[in-house]
Amino acid sequence: MRRGRMESRLLAGAGVIVILTIASAAHAGGFALREQSAYGQGSSYAGVAVGGSLSSMFWNPATMTQFSGIHSESVITGIIPSSKNTATSGTTVGTSNIGNAALVPAGYYSWQVQRQLWLGLSVTSPYGLSESFPDTWAGRNYSAGGSHLNTYNATPSFAYAVNDWLSIGAGVQFQYADATLTKGLALGATNQAAISGTGWGYGFTAGLTVTPTPTTTIGLGYRSAVNQKINGTLAIPNNAFLFSPFSVSTPGSVTTTLNLPDTVSLGLRQKLSSQWTAMATVEWSNWSRIGTSQILQANGAQALVGSSPVAVAFEYSDGWFYSLGAEYQWNDRLALRGGVGYEKSPITDDVRVPLLSDNDRVWLSAGATYKYSKNISIDAAYSHLFVKSTPIDVIPGNPSYSTGTGVYTGTVDSHIDIVSLALKIRWDDPAPTPIKQRYVK
Repeated sequence: MRRGRMESRLLAGAGVIVILTIASAAHAGGFALREQSAYGQGSSYAGVAVGGSLSSMFWNPATMTQFSGIHSESVITGIIPSSKNTATSGTTVGTSNIGNAALVPAGYYSWQVQRQLWLGLSVTSPYGLSESFPDTWAGRNYSAGGSHLNTYNATPSFAYAVNDWLSIGAGVQFQYADATLTKGLALGATNQAAISGTGWGYGFTAGLTVTPTPTTTIGLGYRSAVNQKINGTLAIPNNAFLFSPFSVSTPGSVTTTLNLPDTVSLGLRQKLSSQWTAMATVEWSNWSRIGTSQILQANGAQALVGSSPVAVAFEYSDGWFYSLGAEYQWNDRLALRGGVGYEKSPITDDVRVPLLSDNDRVWLSAGATYKYSKNISIDAAYSHLFVKSTPIDVIPGNPSYSTGTGVYTGTVDSHIDIVSLALKIRWDDPAPTPIKQRYVK
């Protein structure tokens, strides 16, 4: 076997291991995970809906038409968050870092089946959350135990090159979720109620790319809303009050729905010279549709702990993301890129709780692509996220406030470091460039 082919198969095996890694994801804007592309991360996702790497199909399936032949891209991202709570409501009991480090995998595959038609598949984790709180702290009635959400999304898709300046694409989302929410009860330091479950949701993706000039490409991508159905159980402690004849608690089977947002991404890539390219992104996420997730019994009635109905009041606003970046082609093998982004969180001061203390953030990113061989290249990226100091006021008026559990006010100081790697392989051999023969008469 040739050395190049052996290397290709070994690297592919490493890519498969990456894709099978199970992730417990840290929070991003809301609890969406932007970390789906090492290439995109290197420029703070500037221009990511336009293309440049196969992983751009997460935002816009039409970008597949940029990659002739058979391609794969395997991505692994490490998210290292720091989030510390400081209480100001008459107590000094705060928390150390409650954010959990996570590995987030993604995989992309495309096949040009005809001159103008591509088929593809992406396997991603588009939403995630992992936070762990101590049993005893000032906000335990709103966070004790933690919150965990893992999602796994498979999206078969197609793309079609209408002509040399227009491509279109679409796909179908199949999304599995595994969620757990644990909250303290006003019955003692270790008493907690836990909701856990799994479920499926479905949606679609669509997009187009337009190249109005040889140096300008515009991409528009859409990921539809997904109504994630969760079926599971409500567990409460074996407490005499909760199980007394005066209690109407309803432990057992429960169901709920997470109304996850649809997203629109608009991107631009502008070639400035043979070495320099500028990129930009504007993205809107329809988080305002999430509302409040009611926790229901199997018979459709509201689930109860004591006499209190169980619900998760998100009540978010819409989210926005803006970024600018640049790419420099150092030589035939190495490309460098960087970018800055600003993310407007959908979680506002009047609805924020300790379980998800997200706020506006600034992205600073750098990355590179190294072409290892004719068919293999590697992406690497690093980002640091500066998160705005975050107030929390769980007081009357906050939809999560409950009479009898007390108020909680405080602040959260956060920052996030992200490191990402990707392995990209072209599996078929590019067609050789025809050579004109000379005939000497």
